[in-house]
Amino acid sequence: MFRPEQMGIYFHWPFCKSRCPYCDFNAHVRDNIDQEQWGNAYLRSLEFYAKKMPDKQVISIFFGGGTPSLMESATVAAIIDKVQSLWSVANDIEITLEANPTSVENDKLKAFKDAGINRLSLGVQALNNNDLKFLGREHDAGEALRAIELAQKYFDKSSFDLIYARPNQRLSDWEVELRSSLELSSGHLSLYQLTIERNTPFYMRHSRGEFSIPDDVKGAEFYHLTQDIMEEAGLPAYEVSNHANVGNECRHNLIYWHMADYIGIGAGAHGRFAMAGNKYSTREHSAPEIWLERVSEKSHGSHDWEVISQKDRFYEALMMGLRLSAGLSIERIEELSKKRFYDMIDQEKLQTVISQKWAIKDGDNFRLTREGLLRLNAIIPYILK
Repeated sequence: MFRPEQMGIYFHWPFCKSRCPYCDFNAHVRDNIDQEQWGNAYLRSLEFYAKKMPDKQVISIFFGGGTPSLMESATVAAIIDKVQSLWSVANDIEITLEANPTSVENDKLKAFKDAGINRLSLGVQALNNNDLKFLGREHDAGEALRAIELAQKYFDKSSFDLIYARPNQRLSDWEVELRSSLELSSGHLSLYQLTIERNTPFYMRHSRGEFSIPDDVKGAEFYHLTQDIMEEAGLPAYEVSNHANVGNECRHNLIYWHMADYIGIGAGAHGRFAMAGNKYSTREHSAPEIWLERVSEKSHGSHDWEVISQKDRFYEALMMGLRLSAGLSIERIEELSKKRFYDMIDQEKLQTVISQKWAIKDGDNFRLTREGLLRLNAIIPYILK
């Protein structure tokens, strides 16, 4: 799907106004942020990577976080301009920014469009005020609806996220909310089941029994209801949690799932790219202040690059490719990893998974069924030798 010279660039803005209790991302709350200092650090990092990989073509830029809509639009514009000055850029480049639907950030959407953003991803999470409060969101349902309206006014491509299988949520409640969301959607929705992650406030509260979430059986019912509604509406899942009609898939995420090259810049960002015959994994320092110091000292904030072994390339390609509803090409995974498929996969266990109707192998293509995607994390280690 992607050519070897093509790549994406991910920028991580590690700051939020407040921490959501379910979030385990690298996000920090700071009273004062020197936007100029941070902008200059991103530009300097870009120059470092451009010297390493000058011949790439950039097909996607993604501003994630954290809350990147807290960035000044001038900072975003300077970063986009710098990318365009350092590399060849695709005519149809997709440039995405994640935003929260608060009133302050809504006012900035036109400025972000003028800066070069052409796709917006809104962290809505729920469309009722009680659940928004439980999830620690700073916006209310009215602000969410206004943000969705503004996003579609200013951007040809936009999406929003919802979290389902929330405490005390009934299937009928979720059906009403999801169908309402479809009426608001412009072709892409990201729908995530609520999970309790370690090192989050929710983990401690859940451990103390302050709330509960649906068990695996009920969670599966939520999942199947979601798939039924989205398929009926013409927005099937193209990945475990992402739904779109044809042409509205998020290109940057497809880069990840197809194991194409991408650079990660900013505190806590990760990267994967091929260079000089090796495939490298990079990880930027997660502490914002230390990341800034590293960039000042070395022109980049990355830890030592790691060469990804052929075995790990195979595992990563399998894990990423099976997240896609279309599955993966066996020829492609062998090309990426330099490993033969059946040298790494237990054929007898693979046949068991197929006989259970959890997977389908059709010639060169291997994919999981809907039931298989529910068991993704168990199936992968099971079929590996």
